[in-house]
Amino acid sequence: MIPRRRFLQISAAFVALPDTALAATWTGTALGARVSVTLHGPQSGTRAALAALPALLEQVETRFSLYRPDSHLALLNRTGRLAPDPLFHRLLQIADRAHKLTHGLFDPSVQPLWQALARGDDPARARTHVGWSRIRRGPGGALRLGAGQALTFNGIAQGLATDLVRSALARSGFTRALIDIGEQAALGGPFRLALVDPRFGDMGTRSLTDTAIATSSPARPGSGPHLLAPDGRAALWSSVSIEAPVTAPGAALADALSTAAVFLPSSDLKALKTAAGLSRITVIDHAGNLRTL
Repeated sequence: MIPRRRFLQISAAFVALPDTALAATWTGTALGARVSVTLHGPQSGTRAALAALPALLEQVETRFSLYRPDSHLALLNRTGRLAPDPLFHRLLQIADRAHKLTHGLFDPSVQPLWQALARGDDPARARTHVGWSRIRRGPGGALRLGAGQALTFNGIAQGLATDLVRSALARSGFTRALIDIGEQAALGGPFRLALVDPRFGDMGTRSLTDTAIATSSPARPGSGPHLLAPDGRAALWSSVSIEAPVTAPGAALADALSTAAVFLPSSDLKALKTAAGLSRITVIDHAGNLRTL
């Protein structure tokens, strides 16, 4: 699955800090995208905390990468069975909630559709294998896929990684950081982010303080669909950005909801905002008009 088009370009507005403090940024690659973490804190601990990030992100890659043949997800898709560990189980719980909140539009079982499109096959047959409710949960939470099923967590795993990094930094005593792992989360703040739609350019700014934000855009200009609805419906928005408190719902749920939100009319988005406890939803329509819900 192609990494989603970036909607937010980050320009963090930092306040002055004591001479004993350090503002340092770590950059790397995770889940097929460039990632960065900017951390403020004592020099003695900041560099060590940033140096520990690759190992933490590796835990997410090991479980949810589609491209590693030895990942937990690859094993599940290949064999149809998996005994999920606690982190995998945590992602499943968030996916379950997103599936219910979006009335089935968030559905990680769309992977056969992506595979059919990549091969140039008729997606109608692949669509018969889609259905989150067809996944069976056995004793101890063991998973069993239906015949022909395969999963992708590309619409939620980056958000989970964002939550994990933010929580790890908070547990280590840090109070100011901006995490960008495809989705963004602020520890403290404020951090100013520029809203940039892939088709229409600069569209304003957002300020994050202890807030997560996740954004989806359904297509790249001149290319095919970038997000797929399980029922084949067309996207209604050029971009959707969902903001949520970092403690709950968090970046992972915001990530999943933004994936489905591009297919939802504004009335359903307003209901989703209330049901999920979201802070704000920003949409840009196909004419370049921005609305805040």
